[in-house]
Amino acid sequence: MTKQTWTAFCSAAVFIALTALLVFVPAPYVSWSPGGVQDTLGEVNGAPIITIKDTPTYPTNGRLDLTTVSVSRVDARVSLPEAVLSYWLPGRDALPRASVYREGTSVEESEQEQTVSMATAQHDAIVAALRAANRPVRPMPVVSSVIVDGPAHDRLQPGDLIMSVDGQPVSQVDQAGALIKRHRVGYRVPFEVLRDHRKVKVVVQTVESKTDPGVPIVGITIGLGYSYDPQIEFDLGDRIGGPSAGLVFALAIYDKITPGELLAGRHIAGTGTIDPDGNVGAIGGLQEKITAADNAGATVFLVPAPNCPELAGLQTDLELIKVTTLKDGIDSLSRLDRPESLPRCG
Repeated sequence: MTKQTWTAFCSAAVFIALTALLVFVPAPYVSWSPGGVQDTLGEVNGAPIITIKDTPTYPTNGRLDLTTVSVSRVDARVSLPEAVLSYWLPGRDALPRASVYREGTSVEESEQEQTVSMATAQHDAIVAALRAANRPVRPMPVVSSVIVDGPAHDRLQPGDLIMSVDGQPVSQVDQAGALIKRHRVGYRVPFEVLRDHRKVKVVVQTVESKTDPGVPIVGITIGLGYSYDPQIEFDLGDRIGGPSAGLVFALAIYDKITPGELLAGRHIAGTGTIDPDGNVGAIGGLQEKITAADNAGATVFLVPAPNCPELAGLQTDLELIKVTTLKDGIDSLSRLDRPESLPRCG
């Protein structure tokens, strides 16, 4: 073998090895690409995505799409070429892995977080929509979480609205905690809660706090919840998680429980978190979601105001409307025939 042949052979071997490294060695990035859309006013498998009972509802006309992002799973590995393509291709992105997933997060933990975020978004959307429609909503203490190995496990459930503790009516979050702590460790505390619109009575025996010796606890955290008369349920069919559909859920509920056709037959899409007061918050993957809506044939897209800076350089034929609150979204949708009056980013 000549020197030139040997050099060429070694160069080829090094090139193949480097190529293999590029393809097979994972890069510390997560790939984001446009996901699917779902019409929140439509059906999945023959059943409405949003079902409303115990309050008057009205016909709707048009499509109101929630938009999603396809994100590489926590256990997936993105190669460097994939990351580079995601970064440069329009409507896609590559983000540092640490900014999306915490170190050590399992697939189960990631899916559970997404499920909890979606459930919270749905609950907050219900409250915001009912308030916007002037329907009664009553703040109440709620069981936010239950410790798995605590005495309240399998007795109280997250989402239980606390009506009374130890026979005393409660209306404030701190009231419930104070009534639990006023007895000795081992005392059996009676609770009356509202669960799925039904009154439920349970008794939980207190144990001693591991962090505060002598203090009785029942192994729950208590936050602020809301009681309302309508029964509103969601069925998305596919596994969709995260909080970013809150705005669209609220608009869909509002459209169903108020007279008139909010969309007037149009195909609308959007994104944004929402809180019980109707404030719209920022989300991730805005450009991917706009691309998904564009691909689905939407003509208008609702953009959370904090995300407006991300629109720089974006090319789209969609009408992009800035939304700060649920009321903004409702007002803008009712003025789509007057585009000059609509709020926009920039």
